[in-house]
Amino acid sequence: MVLTTQEKRDLIEQFKQSDKDTGGTEVQVAILTHEVRALTEHLKKHKKDFHTQRGLLKKVGHRNRLLAYLRRTEPNRYLELIEKLGLRR
Repeated sequence: MVLTTQEKRDLIEQFKQSDKDTGGTEVQVAILTHEVRALTEHLKKHKKDFHTQRGLLKKVGHRNRLLAYLRRTEPNRYLELIEKLGLRR
């Protein structure tokens, strides 16, 4: 369930906009999406784990705010990102 260092490096490499971009909006959304998917799988097995459920909702809310920002400022990058991540909008 934890994002390993190598997985995080791979996500950063795949979604970065420049060589020094390690925390841009796209990178953050990609990392949050990976974590949301892992937590969703966990909650399928452990339906009564409400602490994890709260953490999942916080991550989803953060991701939605970042996506709203990206949609407002850079609509083309937003569309590319949701296409790459397979998010529905």
